[in-house]
Amino acid sequence: MPTATNRRPGPGEALANLLAGNLRFVAGQPHYGHDVMAASATARGQEPDAVVLGCIDSRVPLEAVFDQDFGAICVVRSGGGVLDRAVVGSVEFAVQELTVPLVVVLGHERCGAIAATITALRSGKRPGGGLGYLVDAIAPAVLDAGLNHPDVATRALRRHVRSTVTRLRATAGPVEEHLSSGGVAVVGAIYDLDTGRVELLD
Repeated sequence: MPTATNRRPGPGEALANLLAGNLRFVAGQPHYGHDVMAASATARGQEPDAVVLGCIDSRVPLEAVFDQDFGAICVVRSGGGVLDRAVVGSVEFAVQELTVPLVVVLGHERCGAIAATITALRSGKRPGGGLGYLVDAIAPAVLDAGLNHPDVATRALRRHVRSTVTRLRATAGPVEEHLSSGGVAVVGAIYDLDTGRVELLD
């Protein structure tokens, strides 16, 4: 969050703040309990330090994972963290209108969307509707990971997160413009369901 002097952090500092929050979370020593008074204190405006794109999985509450209070991060969720126009537009809004200096794409182990994609590709039965859209978006990462590889889910997850980061960086518009000026960074990371730790991807 901004200091009393209203100084906004740069991308590196914003990332360090999130990772420090994750260490507090892992240690069982969070600073923030999401008290209603904190909600009231930020009701008049917001100056978040990051936007986090994550999966819809109920086991990964993003504000808790990074131990962030009201107003500290914008959260965008979709199954498997898949990009569509609404997701990209939400990220662009945070970068352009709220001037966040950091975008984090956070995948997690044992992702149901990854598993559904593996099942669909192995069976040759693509689901219909919106779920089919998710499968189509994740399929390239699964195929690149090796559909019959014994650790295909883990390998595909990392490839999918990296691909999402690459696509966000290359999307013409506010993200690409702020990247070129050094005003924003886009990074990928993986959340460990067992330990609660966030690991940055290279």
